[in-house]
Amino acid sequence: MKTLEKLISPKSDYYIYSPSRMARDMLLYPLQCGIFYYEPGYSLKRDSFDSFLILYLQRGGLELEIGKHAFHAKAGQLALIDCYHSHAYSTANGCDCLWCHFDGITARPFYENIAARLGNVFSLPDTYQVFSRLNAILRSFESGDTVREPLLSRYLNDILTDLLLFSSSRTGVHRYSKIAEETMTYMNEHFAQELDIPLLADRAGLSQAHFIRTFKKETGFTPHEYLLNTRIATAQYLLKNTGLAVKDICYQTGFSSESVFCSSFKTKVGMTPSQYRAQ
Repeated sequence: MKTLEKLISPKSDYYIYSPSRMARDMLLYPLQCGIFYYEPGYSLKRDSFDSFLILYLQRGGLELEIGKHAFHAKAGQLALIDCYHSHAYSTANGCDCLWCHFDGITARPFYENIAARLGNVFSLPDTYQVFSRLNAILRSFESGDTVREPLLSRYLNDILTDLLLFSSSRTGVHRYSKIAEETMTYMNEHFAQELDIPLLADRAGLSQAHFIRTFKKETGFTPHEYLLNTRIATAQYLLKNTGLAVKDICYQTGFSSESVFCSSFKTKVGMTPSQYRAQ
């Protein structure tokens, strides 16, 4: 489609897509995508535009306002914007942008994790993969072929996953991410043993308070919550797939007593271990 907006070159192109119910329920999906050649003086301001926007600046410079923060993007950089909130962008000298408005069931968690670590405007050592997938989304509509929603979702997921992996690999952020990953691995291997915060914090080389904060920031769970979830999930598997007595499962999954096990299990699962097995 050709845009009728002022100060956007006629050679620009964009597409609008309405996703199926299946896509809305389980996938990431594009809502609009295009390549725009903005002429000098272009500006846009919106209170909201229900979607997220990823934008790759191919040429020129772009001024952005996201909430109360101002950014400058230059050629080769990416911008990630939560368009559910107020935002604006403009260019004094013109610029070329490849962009995609998207949404989906995991869009907000992706956005919040990436923006918290990279900000809203950032550079990558190599932008080829992001550029090629944005371009592939655009070409999917440009070709006129049947739209394959799982494929479009994979393109978006690959883009966001690459950004998340890059954000986790940076100095400092990578250290804490690695600590959380190593701690989860250790807990998964030793969940049947007695594990406490002093032991785990000492292994991580952090104070107990710093360790708890870091682990929760990286995983979304406190160490105790993660350990309990692991033990309960293992108990559920053993209840369904073995003939072990509830008392034996209790001790094999690291609980101190059968009463503690049954109480924790019922709180998490909504029924006793025996009731769960009977299902």
